[in-house]
Amino acid sequence: MSQPITVAIERRIDPSLHLYARTWLQQGIDLASTRPGFLGAGWVEEAPGSDTWHMLYRFDDADRLAEWEDSEERRRWLDAGAAFAHEARVERRTGIEGWFDAVEGVTLPGEQVQIRVEEPAPPRWKQAVTVWVAFFPMNLLTTWLLSFIPGFAELPLWLRLLIATLLLTPVMVGWVLPFVTRLFRPWLRRGIAPHEAAPDRDPDSQHPDA
Repeated sequence: MSQPITVAIERRIDPSLHLYARTWLQQGIDLASTRPGFLGAGWVEEAPGSDTWHMLYRFDDADRLAEWEDSEERRRWLDAGAAFAHEARVERRTGIEGWFDAVEGVTLPGEQVQIRVEEPAPPRWKQAVTVWVAFFPMNLLTTWLLSFIPGFAELPLWLRLLIATLLLTPVMVGWVLPFVTRLFRPWLRRGIAPHEAAPDRDPDSQHPDA
């Protein structure tokens, strides 16, 4: 099952070329917006005059994201900014890690693009417990229901597991895990210090695409 992927990039920008960098970043968003599967993009300075800028873009699945990231247009665009913009960090949000993301974020005024506030992920053992709590009853229920199919118990073990996982995985990804992580969210976040509120942004530094 395909799912949207959000890419967040932190860049260091030469302070002497901020005006030029704004035009360059907007050009990148305009180029990405022409690609199939594009869902939105935006960028924001960490603070007025800061040399740390954050860019976000989102595609509807990994294949279309890869097409954009491997495209000649993107390569030429990156080359044009190589002298003044340098990637410091890149994050992708999808899959199991995405289920544990914080829901808080900063919505850029006038647009539907959201930049998520990064929070530390819950401890791995809590993530494991949450996934098990979701998986065990669903696996038990699926195994019980399949036992009513005549002849199913006589199938080879690998084939029974294949059928069960093919049926169970979309249900787990689409409904059960999101529901369980929302239900367990207070426990998952307990003991994790929230980030301080994001500083006010300079409205002129916000340029999400339409």
